[in-house]
Amino acid sequence: MLDIVIIGGGPIGLTCGLAAQKAGLSFVILEKGTLVNSLYNYPSTMTFFSTSEKLEIGGYPFATTHVKPNRADALEYYRRVALSNELPLRLFEEVLTVDLIDGAEHNTNAYRVVTTKGIYEAKRIIIATGFYDIAVNLDIPGEELPKVKHYYQDPHFYTLQKVVVVGASNSSVDVALETYRKGAEVTMVVRDGQISNRVKYWVRPDISNRIEEGSIKAYFNSNLKAIREHEVDIETPDGIITIANDFVMAMTGYKPNFNFLKKVGIKLSEDGKYIPQYNPETMETNLPGIYLAGVVCGGMDTHLWFIENSRVHAEMILGDILSK
Repeated sequence: MLDIVIIGGGPIGLTCGLAAQKAGLSFVILEKGTLVNSLYNYPSTMTFFSTSEKLEIGGYPFATTHVKPNRADALEYYRRVALSNELPLRLFEEVLTVDLIDGAEHNTNAYRVVTTKGIYEAKRIIIATGFYDIAVNLDIPGEELPKVKHYYQDPHFYTLQKVVVVGASNSSVDVALETYRKGAEVTMVVRDGQISNRVKYWVRPDISNRIEEGSIKAYFNSNLKAIREHEVDIETPDGIITIANDFVMAMTGYKPNFNFLKKVGIKLSEDGKYIPQYNPETMETNLPGIYLAGVVCGGMDTHLWFIENSRVHAEMILGDILSK
């Protein structure tokens, strides 16, 4: 039986693995996709808001020539850390169930983890599954059409296309600017009255100027209401307008896998924020021996936890495990 099963092979899952390794505990890291799967699915041109030292894990320096590291820098760094430490990774192995072992009591912390490739038994479970795998839907007619994208990789694909970008956050602004500069005709649909204050400070003037000069059309205090094969309806303060459209980039945000948390038995708040129940001093949930780490702790508030401020979760969790 393992001491720990870590579910999630992102930066925080790796951090937990490094802490477990340092403590001399037996463990395995299960990841349903590739190594740091969420980062891999970031846009190819993505630049982090944080500096490299704030993204470091396990005390290993993150060296880069860029002031702000990009996606390629991060993939290289986390892969090198994982491989050089020979972390026991099981990639492309999705967790299906986490249950108490038959006959065990909760206070014995004996759990069976069933995956798409095998079965593991462990005394403790750490869930560090992030939030980037499930998009927040618009819930409007036509959202199921192939031209609607919740993820974005490269702007070249949208050359000479009529693109609607929904949202006004960092991802929305990046998509709007990058596709515009590759020759797309870009229209932004923004629910609020302005571009989000969270937009990176070196990007905000750029998008504001492009909107002001008319290079990018923006409808503020507006909502996308319907999507069809070659057009969309936008609800604006002046009424519904219909414009021609080839692609909809729905940058509406992402959310943790709440169904998985509930299936495991972790209690979630009933206020619509779905904040999981855990002890903020130990990160242990309502289920003894099952811990949470990283962004998943914030429920729908995915701006609460980041790599830089949730790295400490690993130390808190391992400290609690070792104390018992």
